Amino acid sequence: MIVPMKKVSIVMLNSERKSALKKLRKIGLVHLETVEGHGPVLQAFKDASAAADKALSVLDEIKLPKKLLPAQVELSSDEADKRAREIVALSDRKKALMDLISQDTQELDRLSKWGSVNPDDFKYLAEKGVCMYMYEIPVEKYGLIGENSKTMVVNSVGKIIRFLLLSEEEVLERPADLPPEAFAVPMPEKSSGEFQAEIAASKNEISSIEKSLEDAKKYSSAIAGFKENLAGNIEFENIFSGMERDMPKEVSGEKSAGLETIEEALEKVAEEEKDRSGKLAWLTGYVPEDSMEDFASACKMNEWAFAASDPAEEDPVPTKLRNNKLVSIIYPLTDFLDVTPGYHEFDISGWFLLFFCIFFAMIFGDAGYGAIISLLGLLLLAKSKSGKRSLPVLVTLLGLCTTAYGIFTCSWFGIDYKVLPEWMVGLSLKPISKAKLDLVYNMGDRLAEDTANTNQKIFCFMLALVQLSIAHIKCFMADKKSLKCLGDLGSLLQLWGMFYVVMSLVVDATKYPLSDTGNPISIFGGAVNLPSAMPLIAIGVLLFGFVLSFIFSNYEGSIGKSVLESCKNIISVLLGVVNVFSDIVSYIRLWAVALAGGAISSTVNSMALNIFGANGGVVAKMVIFGILMVVLLCFGHGLNAILNVLSVVVHGVRLNTLEFSQHLGMAWSGTKYRPFSENGNANKEIRIEGLGKAINAMGSLGKLR
Repeated sequence: MIVPMKKVSIVMLNSERKSALKKLRKIGLVHLETVEGHGPVLQAFKDASAAADKALSVLDEIKLPKKLLPAQVELSSDEADKRAREIVALSDRKKALMDLISQDTQELDRLSKWGSVNPDDFKYLAEKGVCMYMYEIPVEKYGLIGENSKTMVVNSVGKIIRFLLLSEEEVLERPADLPPEAFAVPMPEKSSGEFQAEIAASKNEISSIEKSLEDAKKYSSAIAGFKENLAGNIEFENIFSGMERDMPKEVSGEKSAGLETIEEALEKVAEEEKDRSGKLAWLTGYVPEDSMEDFASACKMNEWAFAASDPAEEDPVPTKLRNNKLVSIIYPLTDFLDVTPGYHEFDISGWFLLFFCIFFAMIFGDAGYGAIISLLGLLLLAKSKSGKRSLPVLVTLLGLCTTAYGIFTCSWFGIDYKVLPEWMVGLSLKPISKAKLDLVYNMGDRLAEDTANTNQKIFCFMLALVQLSIAHIKCFMADKKSLKCLGDLGSLLQLWGMFYVVMSLVVDATKYPLSDTGNPISIFGGAVNLPSAMPLIAIGVLLFGFVLSFIFSNYEGSIGKSVLESCKNIISVLLGVVNVFSDIVSYIRLWAVALAGGAISSTVNSMALNIFGANGGVVAKMVIFGILMVVLLCFGHGLNAILNVLSVVVHGVRLNTLEFSQHLGMAWSGTKYRPFSENGNANKEIRIEGLGKAINAMGSLGKLR
């Protein structure tokens, strides 16, 4: 269930807001509304965090053999900050040197055909009355240079002639008798030798920097811990500086220019905090309704004033879910997917878990894989700590469900059912097990496979019918006090009618006709029999559901306005019927993916047996190819298992978060309830040396948190 929330506003003295926030964090009940903090202290914390983050990125890029990895060194907060900034500076310097090498190399490449070029030589000759300018021109165009231009050929390489244009005085404009193909070569800023020396010096400095960075890897853990601690300080300072206060905005809203250290920032804020003891500060947040008594007691104890009310429709209310221990095992998955229902949406955690287990089992579809997953889950469960067992329990449950479905379909590592023991075949279910249909009911290999595949498709569509019906029933119950519930009923009837249409168009039009043939309609080989009039009933239910949905789906107090709204969106309304069809058909992906996985398993087995069977005879030879067979089996089935995991994420999750959720009207637009609280290392004190003066001046600001 989604826990009801109360919107609260807390008022306190401005002079006490620092200590009040610390106490509020200890209480750990209030999910605060997003605020935009400002000020030099917050900026200093963010800058320190950015430097630490960049330093860690730089160190992560340095790959060393395990034997050469240095032992980690513990650092104080001040030292970690300094080391992080030093690492960033070294990285920036290395990048600048690499850019310089690139530029110098380009210049050398440009001048390489000219030999050694020194601009000082050109300047010296110019002072003596001999001005020279470098040019390049195609060989066939050199003869077009006019007699007024004195030239000296330097070399001719390929189809290009390099020459010097000679003049007794500085040439300010391009000579008129030079052909347009003559290209003036810009004079370099340095000589070729200077470029080469600069490249060599840069490479030496880069080598020294790389050694320093390799040595700095011993600070990785300390800098990572420093960055983690900064996260809590940034959160605290953001709230502290962003709180509403009854004071002129210009007093605390300015950003001080030129502040580079946290010490300077604290000194600046200390000056701003003087003489404000009589003013108020306040903040707004959300508290679970069942925790309001504890919250009120805390406010009374700390002498805070507060007001509480029900959240408005437009308020960004966080979502807190509360379910029993069984349903809660789905939370690791939803947290990984980062999906949270909106406060005014449905909590489908239980249904999500139920159908995800079914989808997972059908996609893997193999009892052998399921047994391995179950053992893995039990192993994780044995090693997990108390309070962190949701994921191992979920893995174990998924493995058991997969094992059960694999037993029902007689699928064991893709092994041909004809060589499996009779008891395994006997455990499978007739409608969906081709093994039982063939070996027990003598339907023949081909017919048994076609029948089992058809029944599995039908089972997929029945899953769609059940899950999507649950969605519309939940909507109906939510709107039962309004005529809008008739629109939900109409959507449900459309779904039921469309189910039969899907059976006819996708499964078998002969067995499931769209007209009354006078013959009963059987499902699962006669396990379920429907009356011959079922096609007419289904179409009638579909049309009646469409009418109900058209009239009442937009009901907001007036039937006329609801019909008018449907008329305005007639294209969307008609497409909605098509969407019902496509959503039901979408569940066939469960059968298709499982079929592909089974084919891969069978192919891997065949390849392994062929390798071993074709190379038998000599014992040594059999041992070698036996090992190859085992390796191939492990690799092939391991790869297939990985592909199945990806398929679960793509398909199994999709059916819950898209098809099912769309019929519920859910957008997963929620924000998870995260109270302002003390959580692990992120709230440890950060002590930076040299702040004594600033801290004493600030009084109530106290330590860096």
